[in-house]
Amino acid sequence: MRQQASAFSPASVGNVGVGFDILGHVIEGVGDTVTVRRIEADEVRIAAIRGATVDLPLDAPGNTAGAALISLREALALPFGFEVEIEKGIPLGSGMGGSAASCVAALVAANALLDAPLSHEALYPHALVGEAVASGGKHGDNLGPMLLGGLVLSTADRLVRVPVPEHWHSVLVHPEAILETRRARAALQGTYELKEFVAQSANLALVLAGCHAGDASLVRDGLRDVLVEPRRAPLIVGFDAAKQAALDAGAMGASISGAGPSVFAWFESRSEAERAAPAVQAAFAAAGFDSQAWVSPINAVGAELLSAN
Repeated sequence: MRQQASAFSPASVGNVGVGFDILGHVIEGVGDTVTVRRIEADEVRIAAIRGATVDLPLDAPGNTAGAALISLREALALPFGFEVEIEKGIPLGSGMGGSAASCVAALVAANALLDAPLSHEALYPHALVGEAVASGGKHGDNLGPMLLGGLVLSTADRLVRVPVPEHWHSVLVHPEAILETRRARAALQGTYELKEFVAQSANLALVLAGCHAGDASLVRDGLRDVLVEPRRAPLIVGFDAAKQAALDAGAMGASISGAGPSVFAWFESRSEAERAAPAVQAAFAAAGFDSQAWVSPINAVGAELLSAN
């Protein structure tokens, strides 16, 4: 019987501009690693958190990974508990799905220790419980792609993998700044006009249709966030210039990754994405921020088990 397992979950681009709280895709090259051990006590313990620049909760119910594992234990009535160690690789408050990655990696690791492991889709409800600890709501735009890989449509109870051409790539640029998810969500309070929702729905439909058909022209017409971006962009210094730099470099579209301040852009090839990344970083540099950039296939791999013994 396995007693310990480690898993890795990549970062992600939440919302993808037009799919607020329901659409996201993974980014390879950066993520969180979580090690989980079976213990005899009927509880979940957070033994250590490393790599975080601020103190994160060691109290399991207040930690995304801990809350997710508590949900799993209770749902399956497990006769054992879990002890958890978290290695943070995703910057906090970056809009890269850091809170989601910890709970997904924890679930994938813990799942390997079950007598009858579940499918990744079956882990989704427990991941939603964990994510709610950090964001205040159950939304799966980061969780879905981490669990399945690639671009995923995540509803309250379903995960749908969206086909994307293999050669399409994304650039993710993270300025060295923090924008808390709760503050970014607070910026969305207020009234909206029906025409804004109609326009956003049309754009989402164009993006999904373009992905299914492999038609970049549809994505270029649709990858424009008219609902959320106008309300959050003022919170991100340098955003307008960074977005324009991506568009000038040939991006199909660009917007805020998750709650920000990171910016993402889609390209039809890896070479285009690689050429664009320095221009987006230069825009943030002009605004006074150092930054990191990652180029990744949109169809990148999701969370993976690293070891189990």
